[in-house]
Amino acid sequence: MDKTKVLKAIADETRMNILRLLLRHNYCVRALANELKLTEATISQHLKVLREAGLLVGEKRGYFMHYDVERSVLHELAKEIETLAAIERVACQLQKHDDCAAKKQGCHKKGECGEQVREFCHGKDSGERGGHHGNCQRRKS
Repeated sequence: MDKTKVLKAIADETRMNILRLLLRHNYCVRALANELKLTEATISQHLKVLREAGLLVGEKRGYFMHYDVERSVLHELAKEIETLAAIERVACQLQKHDDCAAKKQGCHKKGECGEQVREFCHGKDSGERGGHHGNCQRRKS
């Protein structure tokens, strides 16, 4: 599964609506066009994107192609997102990073960071707050 392709495919509202319909029932292009009040050509283009992302499979029935969702792709994407959401934030530990510019410049006392280090380590708006980011173990000395 190409996560980027899948995410781009479902980022479009029309394609998401198509997926919702196809999760409930198999449809052909004409039926989807009628349901969504769009042209068959428009539906076909959206189906192409969804197929290329691996989200749909088609089954020929007579003259018409009926589409179904590859649920395994959605389940795999959901697992990836769950794994991503489960990553826990780790506190900054400058002593573990010998090459850290902030450590070399003696940063971690209020106002001692150079502008470049402050932006890199603490974010662009850190100067406005005048403090350190919430993950730093050595903040406010």
